[in-house]
Amino acid sequence: MNLRSPAFAILFSVSLIAAAGNMALQSVLPAIGREFRLSDTLVAGAFAVSALFWTIASPYWARLSDTLGRKRVILIGLSGFVVSMTGFGMAATSGLEGWLGAGVAFGLMAVARTVYGVFGSAAPIASQAYVADRTVPAQRTQAMSLLASAQGLGTVIGPALAPFFVLPLIGLAGPMYAFALFGAVVLAVVWLRLPSGDVIRTPSTGGHRAAGKGLWKDPRVKDYLLYGLLITAAQAVNISVLGFHIIDEMGATGMMAREAPPFIGIAMLAGAAATLMAQWGLIPLLKLQPADLMRWGAGLALVGNVMSIASPGYYGAVVGYAVLSMGVGFARPGFTAGSSLAVSAGEQGAVAGLMMSLAGLSFLGPPVIGVALYEWSEPAPFVANALLLVAATALCFLSPRLRMGPPDLPDRDETPSPDTPPASQPGPEGNR
Repeated sequence: MNLRSPAFAILFSVSLIAAAGNMALQSVLPAIGREFRLSDTLVAGAFAVSALFWTIASPYWARLSDTLGRKRVILIGLSGFVVSMTGFGMAATSGLEGWLGAGVAFGLMAVARTVYGVFGSAAPIASQAYVADRTVPAQRTQAMSLLASAQGLGTVIGPALAPFFVLPLIGLAGPMYAFALFGAVVLAVVWLRLPSGDVIRTPSTGGHRAAGKGLWKDPRVKDYLLYGLLITAAQAVNISVLGFHIIDEMGATGMMAREAPPFIGIAMLAGAAATLMAQWGLIPLLKLQPADLMRWGAGLALVGNVMSIASPGYYGAVVGYAVLSMGVGFARPGFTAGSSLAVSAGEQGAVAGLMMSLAGLSFLGPPVIGVALYEWSEPAPFVANALLLVAATALCFLSPRLRMGPPDLPDRDETPSPDTPPASQPGPEGNR
């Protein structure tokens, strides 16, 4: 796949809008929870519900993308995103305006997040598999890094734009309505412009099963999964705690919770900018391979957590989060590309599903535990994160597969010839 092709640009937009909407919600949800006078841990639980369904649904969408087709699954995922963001905004408005009690409104918000959990993983899974289907192994790390950077850019755009949509008539729910509209636009573009063929892709039946049954314990990928779980869990804790942390830091100056979203947005913007610096600047410049990306990623993320402990206050929170985000910016394309290169062409959908399941698992228990630790003691979640990241760093050197990186397969060319019929994802016609 030509990384400058319209097809790749559309896939980039899919990941971009999903990340932007999710992070915009993250930047206002702590303030909504404080306005509802709910426990911080209960608010974090709303994301845990969606994460549970995300984890359960991810393997299903991965298998379905192999049979139904990448484009159709992307359309399903984007539709779920639009419905979820709209429903969340309506529930939040009902509670903030007093039309419904805070408990009922929050329950409806949790239902909207459940819709996101069920359908939200479909689009990024199919997008990742779409790209993997059309890149040779030598191009895979660059392609996955660029696709992953869409999430980083989304985390810039989401919190940066969110304060502008907190308007007088719709208040803190405004960002949800705005990103639901943006998602609908991307949905229309995918439907009308993303190339796809009519032939159902038939995965390879040789060697390992393409459906991915038992792939999570396959020795080729299990260490990548463990590393990814440690990294994404630490990131999830930081994201979930960040808003409450900044509200409390700014509250010490007399600022109300409803006034804090712009400051939360600045912190998230700093973290996203650091991620993009890693993925758009340093990774292409240094030409780092998966093994190097994972070592640097875990190490930098560990430093960021230590800074969050050692440097209290608003600026300490911002800088610590930025350094951690840079580390995750290195680590995520490292374990994603490494796991993709470790398996065959017919298993790309399955491994994409496993990698996407990590996002659900990481937001299932860690955020709730992290916020609960924060309510108990402010440094506690950062100390717990440091332990996770020490384990991830150690795994990079103790695991033979992570230490050596994925096998070098210079003769494996997964790009179809011009005579190959188009598959359910874009075929050669999408790159001409």
